[in-house]
Amino acid sequence: MNYTDILIYMRHEISLMAVIIVLFVYDLAAGSRGRSRFSAVTCVLLLLHTLVNIIPVHGTAQLFGGMFVYAPLHSALKSMLSVGALIVCLQADTWLRRDDTEHKRGEFYILTLSTLLGMYFMIGAGNFLLFFIGLELASIPMACLVAFDKYKRYSAEAGAKYILTALFSSGLMLYGISFLYGTTGTLYFDDMPARIDGSPLQILAMVFFFSGLGFKISLVPFHLWTADTYQGAPTAVTAYLSVVSKGAAAFVLMAILVKVFGPMVKQWQTMLEIVIVFSITVANLFALRQKDLKRFLAFSSISQAGYIMLAVIGGSAIGMTSLVFYVLVYMAANLAAFGVIAVVEQHSGGKVSMEDYNGFYRTNPKLAVVMMLALFSLAGIPPFAGFFSKFFVFSAAFRGGFHAVVFIALINTVIALYYYLLVVKAMFITPNNEPIPALRSDLGAKIALALCTAGILALGLTSCIFEGINALPSGIW
Repeated sequence: MNYTDILIYMRHEISLMAVIIVLFVYDLAAGSRGRSRFSAVTCVLLLLHTLVNIIPVHGTAQLFGGMFVYAPLHSALKSMLSVGALIVCLQADTWLRRDDTEHKRGEFYILTLSTLLGMYFMIGAGNFLLFFIGLELASIPMACLVAFDKYKRYSAEAGAKYILTALFSSGLMLYGISFLYGTTGTLYFDDMPARIDGSPLQILAMVFFFSGLGFKISLVPFHLWTADTYQGAPTAVTAYLSVVSKGAAAFVLMAILVKVFGPMVKQWQTMLEIVIVFSITVANLFALRQKDLKRFLAFSSISQAGYIMLAVIGGSAIGMTSLVFYVLVYMAANLAAFGVIAVVEQHSGGKVSMEDYNGFYRTNPKLAVVMMLALFSLAGIPPFAGFFSKFFVFSAAFRGGFHAVVFIALINTVIALYYYLLVVKAMFITPNNEPIPALRSDLGAKIALALCTAGILALGLTSCIFEGINALPSGIW
């Protein structure tokens, strides 16, 4: 290993750290007038960071004695997460211009990018120590973001619930990792499979590890924090938490289950079968009862996490491709939905109830259409991208022989379609004598919604994207 290899294979991490340092210095040195341009500066730097790293380097590599691993698929996923973070930063601009948050604008962007850096290290980790450091770097600033509106009761409550649950889940995961180290004598992913024999202590270690990441992904029964946190956190933070954080954790979970716990495949597949069925079913049943749109999308995200796990359960290369593609499609649809909610919330006095959206199409047809497209994609209605992403994860699980799980998931898609259509019905059909007045979103929100809408439409009609992801080596098989 030399410095050239570090610059080439860790360019995502290095360039993002450079962006964070530049923003930190800018926040300290710029006056009040300079800070008013903080959002524009952040978005430009993040866009440059994404464009510079968007083309993966061919081949795989190990750095720092195998603690850090590079693969082209890792690079592609990091670029996707960067795009997601960029869209969130664009959506957050209006909210951050409020009087009570304007002076904290720099803190928001630096904390957001710090969590993104932690996810980069999680994805590239080849050792449990680096993985755990990345996990904490992604989790602790996220708790600060959740409680960003600290003088609002719901935000403070959301931050407290998130950090307490994160602490317990991290402790449980670390306890499981200690069992692995005690039984194998190593923390390196590549060295563990030969020393794993499925002993009771190692099964317990796997359960503890899965529990820790199950919290990050919001899988049942580790989901109890999700609805309250999504409702209380600022909408931009909720959007980021629901997509970017979930996507990184799902990828890492599959990579470690296949790479480290490969000899125990029967045990973790049985565990995943139970978790998938309960996650999709419980979330869908609770989503039917929700009137607050942020809580509604919280249970939707729990259900979507169950669908993502369908790609994991088979433990195959096509499953990994399906997972990455699902994360990309889910990112476009969910950020579009939260983007519309953020615009309405900021310009209408905080309206987030489903009843508030009655007759929404009459006064805001463009925003209503964007929300409709996002919900149709989340429901898996063709020809939108969500249909193809669900088809691929169903296909990956079916090929693995999990026919009963796929059948239950298919039944649940009907339930999901019903509650997604409730929102569409409210916007287009349900009458309202006093609908939300016509809103005028700012430039950042318009760009973000345009990107999400393009993703919802293009990803479903462009097969080369899935094929391109499938052609990238993952460094696992």
